Amino acid sequence: MSIRYPNGKKFEKKRIFSGQKNVNNKDDRFSNRGMSLEEDINETNDYYRAHQIAVIHKKPTPLQIVKVNYPKRSAAVVTEAYFKKPSTTDYNGVFQGKYIDFEAKETRNKTSFPLKNFHEHQIQHMKEVMQHNGIAFALLKFSLLDEVYLLEAHELMSFYDKQDTNRKSIPKKEIEERGHLIPFGYHPRIDYLKIIDKMIDRC
Repeated sequence: MSIRYPNGKKFEKKRIFSGQKNVNNKDDRFSNRGMSLEEDINETNDYYRAHQIAVIHKKPTPLQIVKVNYPKRSAAVVTEAYFKKPSTTDYNGVFQGKYIDFEAKETRNKTSFPLKNFHEHQIQHMKEVMQHNGIAFALLKFSLLDEVYLLEAHELMSFYDKQDTNRKSIPKKEIEERGHLIPFGYHPRIDYLKIIDKMIDRC
């Protein structure tokens, strides 16, 4: 099926592989290296729901259907569609009575994270979440390094607001200093709520 953005650009789901094959007797925590960040988060969220830790889902994006084929009388196949409007952030849900809202991004850069990966409407949405005492953040993955960091929304905004003057990306060193490295695990895969739990305790 062909899906396009409002500007007509074709949507292509990206998936990054490490190119490494699994080896027998390898630590299970590392058996899924090469999965996309979205796959890792979805697997983690499934674990949270199954163990009644939190209810967090990926947000669906409304589609405008353009073309439909009917190979059978009883079945219809959508062959072309457009995103109706820009999405806000990727995920939202509830954890310990708190509203959780976050964006997930990947980069193949090793030394910085491009700010162009974020859009103004996403940053504005995070600000609105924070104004209502929700918890907003971003999960940033350096794909070639297999490292994932949680960067709180107010930290992300401090970088985003400066991009028109002196920077177009966030140096990895500053993400390491101001963010939170999330070690890969087996179950859950990326335990980001362990960090959010500490943030709630600080409030």
